[in-house]
Amino acid sequence: MNLLSTVNPLYTLSGFVVGLLVGQTGVGGGSLMTPILVLLFGIHPATAVGTDLLYAAATKSVGTLVHGYNHTVDWRVTRRLASGSLPATVLTLVLVSHFNLATPEAGKAISFVLGIALLLTAIALIFRSRLVAFVGDRFASLPERRTAALTVATGVVLGSLVTISSVGAGAVGVTALILLYPHLPTRTIVGSDIAHAVPLTLIAGIGHWILGSLDWTLLTSLLTGSIPGIILGSYLAAKVPDAVLRPILATVLVVVGGRLVF
Repeated sequence: MNLLSTVNPLYTLSGFVVGLLVGQTGVGGGSLMTPILVLLFGIHPATAVGTDLLYAAATKSVGTLVHGYNHTVDWRVTRRLASGSLPATVLTLVLVSHFNLATPEAGKAISFVLGIALLLTAIALIFRSRLVAFVGDRFASLPERRTAALTVATGVVLGSLVTISSVGAGAVGVTALILLYPHLPTRTIVGSDIAHAVPLTLIAGIGHWILGSLDWTLLTSLLTGSIPGIILGSYLAAKVPDAVLRPILATVLVVVGGRLVF
């Protein structure tokens, strides 16, 4: 069957909107798409996470090309994050492979972890400025080797969190990078975070594919909308104030995260 002939317009529209937000802010891939698939379309949480991971890998590959062309990726930072996240992703996949992800119990567990990850993401969005003001000077004065080690450690946390829930690479990653690299421009922080998410979500997505939690038809529909969405969003990144998008995203994540947890 031709996958393009089964494209669902609602999935495509969802992919476009989320892709647009990811391109502008680096946030929204897993934190919006996975809850949309679970709560709005009734997709099993394991399938939603697995499909969203490969969706994010493809979408953020395009975003990386745009940010790379605009010279808004710090590849040194990206490499440091990846050196922690990729081994953590593989280890997490090995641990997850010992469980049957298709069961209702596994679905509830994944939904719970997803909800917690969404609430953490919302906290990172809401309190980012206060966190930077409170500890920014301390991180700014850290030796380069200490900053590098903390970046790798951040990658380890992101690798595990993203593999289980598909959430965290955006807001949590961006917040950590703002703290660790306060002198980098925000666009470079976002571009570097998006670039790091590509190998992370690709490896995690392939792992979920091997475990059987992937829907190719759904993935095709999402990518049909998200690729043009993230191209447009990446070009608009400097034009839409972050102060406008961040509270809206945070509010949505709190509501959705609370729904999944409680």
